[in-house]
Amino acid sequence: MAKKHEEIPVNGALLNSITPIGMEYKQNSIIVGENMGKVYGIVKYPQSADYGWLSKLTNIPSTVASITFTPVDDSAFLESLSNTIRQKRGEEQSAKDALVASRAKRAADDAEKMMIQVDQQGEKIGAMSLLIAPLTRDEKALKKVCQKVESAIAVAKCKGRVLSSLQKEAFKQISPFYSPQEKIEQITQRILPLSSFIGGFPFASTGLNDGRGYYFGKDTSGGLVVIDPWMRGGDRTNSNMVIMGVAGVGKSTKIKDIIICEYMRGTKIIMIDPEREYKELTRNLHGDWLNCGGGVKGRLNPLQIRLVPLDEEDEDGETLYRDEGNGMGALALHMKSLEIFFKLYKSSLTEMHIALLKMCLTELYNKFNIFWDTDISILKNEDYPIFTNLAEVIEERKNKEIDPDVKKLYNEILLLLHDLFYGSDQFLWNGHTTINAQSRCVCMDTHDLQDTSDNIKSTQYYEVLQWCWDQMTKNREERVLLICDESYLMIDHRVPQSLIFLRNCVKRDRKYEAAIAIISHSVVDFLDPSVKMYGQALLDIPCIKILMGTDGKNLQETKDLYKLTEAEEEILAAKRRKIGLVLIGSKRLQVDFELSEYKMKYFGKAGGK
Repeated sequence: MAKKHEEIPVNGALLNSITPIGMEYKQNSIIVGENMGKVYGIVKYPQSADYGWLSKLTNIPSTVASITFTPVDDSAFLESLSNTIRQKRGEEQSAKDALVASRAKRAADDAEKMMIQVDQQGEKIGAMSLLIAPLTRDEKALKKVCQKVESAIAVAKCKGRVLSSLQKEAFKQISPFYSPQEKIEQITQRILPLSSFIGGFPFASTGLNDGRGYYFGKDTSGGLVVIDPWMRGGDRTNSNMVIMGVAGVGKSTKIKDIIICEYMRGTKIIMIDPEREYKELTRNLHGDWLNCGGGVKGRLNPLQIRLVPLDEEDEDGETLYRDEGNGMGALALHMKSLEIFFKLYKSSLTEMHIALLKMCLTELYNKFNIFWDTDISILKNEDYPIFTNLAEVIEERKNKEIDPDVKKLYNEILLLLHDLFYGSDQFLWNGHTTINAQSRCVCMDTHDLQDTSDNIKSTQYYEVLQWCWDQMTKNREERVLLICDESYLMIDHRVPQSLIFLRNCVKRDRKYEAAIAIISHSVVDFLDPSVKMYGQALLDIPCIKILMGTDGKNLQETKDLYKLTEAEEEILAAKRRKIGLVLIGSKRLQVDFELSEYKMKYFGKAGGK
């Protein structure tokens, strides 16, 4: 019984989606829908090809390339090659022009070498045809791409030509839905050893592709750079970043692009923003914008004890905390943190002042029923004391003190910390914590601190960093990216504890599925002799480094730090906007940071455009 043949109906919707609106063929060009272009054919190949020569032709940006390689019968080819050798030797002997004789000799020598390869060494050969078609949206762009194609053909020591009056057949040749075109192959087919074809790496790809992640930009060859900062393995042990460059080269633009991409992937973003460049971006992402320069909703209470995680887990994979019977408790550790706070705030406090302050703090916490072994995880913001309470305890101890020298020290403490207790600085720290960030995008705005003294800035940055670290270590399953813009503001040469704290965070954040991006104008600030032992780690440890335009001493320091070549140094010295040197693990590449228009709408007007 004969089988019935069922006719498959035409899928009109599929045809409409894959076919262009219209096509037009001209003598030396084609129009395919909204694109215009032309097809080049390679009619001559180099006598001695370099490794990778073919990849330079097949990876030109904004082009489509087609290669056909058909095996050829060895015996017929050897007979043809033998005739060619005899012909060229004859031309060499009879030629009166030295140039003609030289060319004939070289052709005969090359033919003899190929004969040896094929006849004695078993080299396989084939007929190769290569077409290259630039395709762009407008004539101006097409002209530029055509120039690149012609230049690449010349550099590869090949000869190409536009297939005049055969653009239709040439387009069929490069299309995957047509068979090879006889007319085109007659013009472009040339005999080539298989080793030259394979050695050309025709299918080699440029750029860098992690196989997941998001688009970062294009390299110098037009290859895509797709990076997943959270991918670990080999020479990539963490997800931290360093972004350096002078003002105006596009640092803020690139970091905002990274923020958008990470936010879309579900990463929690925390930004420390000293220039108020991220306020609009935060609003556009429906995030929490917090004024940490004295705003009502941006207050951090330094006397509030935070959970301090251990760098280990229990048998069930749960994060262990210090106040759960695991060594030094949270209060004891927080006392050390407060010691740093007071030294940052008033470097004139002596060891005796600090010792008396710690005694007062212990008494204060006890008054609030907080002891060395108290479980602080059940306490709320309002359960902690504030600096007004501390001032009262100091005043009480001073009044009870008999020793005049100690009484004098208490008076000095009250005087030195007067602004903190009752003056202008009380608006920053004298009160319960009011920060309540619930979204996946949090901006810690410190712009209002810029006109304050260095000690106020250093102290508040230390507090902000501690709060950020608390957020980063809460949940090991949640990715958190901390953006530290203008990181040089966290450097205090007198009391480098903020820098030390940040360095320690960079070393440990990988254990909590967190990452930190260090952004600044220059590496020189971090390599000052007084802080180099801490600052250099912030530049060395991150596995992703984005270096953009710079000059002067900073360029020299960057070159020495990252062992840059002269070519890499020239890239930075040019200070071209949106162009940077990207170091990922041991890989280095120049990247053009292209951005999508839809992302730019989220950035806002402040910086990064």
